[in-house]
Amino acid sequence: MTSLAGKRSIVPGFRLTLGVTLFYLVLMVVIPLAGLVFKTSTLSWDQLWQTISAPRVLAAVRLSVGAALAAALVNAVFGTLLAWVLIRYQFPGRSLVDALVDLPVALPTAVAGLALTAVYSEHGVLGRLTQSLGWPVAFTPTGVFIALIFVGIPFLVRTVQPVLQDLEKAHEEAGATLGASSWQNFRYVLLPQLLPAIVTGAALAFGRAVGEYGSVIFIAGNVPMVSEIAPLLIISKLEQYDYAGATAIALVLLGISIILLTAINYLQARLQRFRQPLV
Repeated sequence: MTSLAGKRSIVPGFRLTLGVTLFYLVLMVVIPLAGLVFKTSTLSWDQLWQTISAPRVLAAVRLSVGAALAAALVNAVFGTLLAWVLIRYQFPGRSLVDALVDLPVALPTAVAGLALTAVYSEHGVLGRLTQSLGWPVAFTPTGVFIALIFVGIPFLVRTVQPVLQDLEKAHEEAGATLGASSWQNFRYVLLPQLLPAIVTGAALAFGRAVGEYGSVIFIAGNVPMVSEIAPLLIISKLEQYDYAGATAIALVLLGISIILLTAINYLQARLQRFRQPLV
C-alpha cells in the first residue's frame, strides 16, 4: 500500500506557493517590525521610559489613538448607513456617490489635508459657520477627528457593501410575515449578519487612521499638547536624527494598535455565532 506520506498533495504547487507567501510576509512585515524593535532596544530602560512618558508624547499618542477610535466608531454608523443607501435604493446620481466613496483612498493625502483645511479654516465655507457658533474646527482636535473620518469612511462602506448585496431578502420577508416591524427586522434579522462586517470595517478604518499623517498634518495645526499628532512627533525625532526615540514612539503606537485590533478580532469571532437571523 502506498503510504499517506508518499501521496501527492491534492493542491498543486502548495509547497512553492506557501514558500513564496511566507517569504513575502517575512520580507514585508516581520523584518520591518523586527527592525523597529531592534532599534528601540538600543535605548536603556530609563531612556525608553523618559521618551514614551514625556507629557508631549503622551498627549500626542492620546490624541492620535483617541481620535482614530472615535472616527472608526462614527464611520461604523454612518458608513453602514451609506452602504445601505447605495445597495437598497436607486436614485439619480447614485453612481457618482458610489465613486466618491473611493475618493479619500485615491486622493493624495496632502491634497486631502489642504482641501479639508481650506473648507474648515476660519475663512472657509464651513469654517466660517462653525466659527460663528463658537466651535472652531481647523487647528484643533476636532479637525483631526474630521480628517480621520474622511480617510476611514471607504473602508466601512466597501466592507459592508458585499455583505448587504449577498443578504437574502427571504429572511426579511419571513420576519415581516411573522409581524416584525421594520426596526425589529433590522435589529433581529439584518444587524446580526452585518455586525462582523461592520466590526471588520471599523478595524480597518482605525488601522488607517491611527498612523495617518498627510491628510491630518495641515488641519491639525500641530499645537503641542493640544492638536499635535503622534506621527508628527516621529517625523520630528527623525529630523533630529533621534532614530531610537522615533522608533520608541512608533512602537507604542504599534502596541496600542495590536491590543485594540486583537480585541476587535476577538469581538468579531464572538459575533460570528449571531450571524444567523433569528426567524
